[in-house]
Amino acid sequence: MTTSYEPVIGLEIHVQLSTKTKMFCACELSFGEQPNSRTCPVCLGMPGTLPVVNARAIDFGLLIGLALGSEIAPRSIFHRKNYFYPDLPKGYQISQFDIPLCLGGRLGEVAIHRVHLEEDAAKLTHQGTSGRINDADSSVVDFNRGGTPLVEIVTEPDIYSAAQAREWLTLLRTTLRQLGVSDVNMEEGSLRCDANISIRPVGETTLGTKTELKNMNSFRFIERGIDAEIARQVALVEAGQTVAQETLHFDPASGTLTSLRSKEDSHDYRYFPEPDLVPIVVTQAMLAQAHAALPELPAQRAQRFELDFALTAEIARMLAFRTELGDYFEAAVGSRDCDDPAAIASWVTGELVARLGDGDPGDSKVTPQALSKLVGLVSTKQLTSGAGKSVLDRLVADGGDPAAVMESEGLAAMDSGDELAEAVADAIAANPDAVAKLRDGKEQAIGALIGHVMRETKGRADGGEVTRLVREQLGL
Repeated sequence: MTTSYEPVIGLEIHVQLSTKTKMFCACELSFGEQPNSRTCPVCLGMPGTLPVVNARAIDFGLLIGLALGSEIAPRSIFHRKNYFYPDLPKGYQISQFDIPLCLGGRLGEVAIHRVHLEEDAAKLTHQGTSGRINDADSSVVDFNRGGTPLVEIVTEPDIYSAAQAREWLTLLRTTLRQLGVSDVNMEEGSLRCDANISIRPVGETTLGTKTELKNMNSFRFIERGIDAEIARQVALVEAGQTVAQETLHFDPASGTLTSLRSKEDSHDYRYFPEPDLVPIVVTQAMLAQAHAALPELPAQRAQRFELDFALTAEIARMLAFRTELGDYFEAAVGSRDCDDPAAIASWVTGELVARLGDGDPGDSKVTPQALSKLVGLVSTKQLTSGAGKSVLDRLVADGGDPAAVMESEGLAAMDSGDELAEAVADAIAANPDAVAKLRDGKEQAIGALIGHVMRETKGRADGGEVTRLVREQLGL
């Protein structure tokens, strides 16, 4: 008998904070500048230098903790995480271990284990055909990134599919962007994700041996990588083999997984308190300032959209989790050219997104007021839905007023008078096979007649009225 397996996934997300300077020195943050041009003796780990904590990074950490519903530690300390790697000039990373800034919390359906502050490593580039250290011709290090303030967000193993991981990361990214703590640009490395993955027989509660997919920088690649690792683990177990605890690299070009090293446990890093930094003591004034700075978060916005505008949960989440869509929707509703917010939301998330993709509708030629007017014309049956889509095509290409486009293109909805009756009669005459099938009780055959009328009238006819007239003229 084949056993069904359940994947269990936990995520570790590293977020570069949008401070002006690095975590423990005064070097300005940069991206894309001349390599090794933003460095100093502190971030290069020169002997005798002393770190100083970036107060703005602590403020951002508190904001994130409050947004995630975490418990804020009244006293928090930094540790040295010891390991040797070419991108770590000190031979250790200043991070937090057993007394992090924030503990617990929840975002959506996923529980948070901890949120802590640390410094980023330098950027290590492996030069060779594969871009991996094991078979690189050479490696170069750019220390500009070294020392960049990071917040690491660690979830509980509360995720059970690659698709769920991707959706939750989308919510997290939008939340962080709303907080203003990071640009969360994955292409530039501002947000990076590691995934810890294990499988277990369905119904079991004990976790299996986990592996780690490291430093994935695209939600699409994260989803593909997790799916590939789940399939690999299932194949191993079903073949009677064991899953080794290791760190893996997913190659999105080939879809293959490669072992990098055995996965470390916390004791392998020999953590000990950082002797050159004093503890962080969070005051009531700091907490009050962080509370005051909290904006409306995506999950709260989605709930408001559901309650205030009677939207479905799915559409409310789509609008709230893509900030630019939510802003556009609210501007369209606010123009008061259509009194049906649910219809506006449907057009924004459906027809408009289908034409603009991931682009910001606020940057398009379709103003929120124009879309609201368009939806109003359709809602009041001055335009059919099909003709409305044709008008939207024109608005996306050229902008303008939907009513003017409707008139200039001759797309105003037909009434149910002689013109429509004649169009239906022509359709019946031109489609004898469909008529015969419809008379024999094959209801789907009416689609050919409706389609004929729609083509001849350029979508100006109302589908329901066409259906009624077809049946009336055929005596059905």
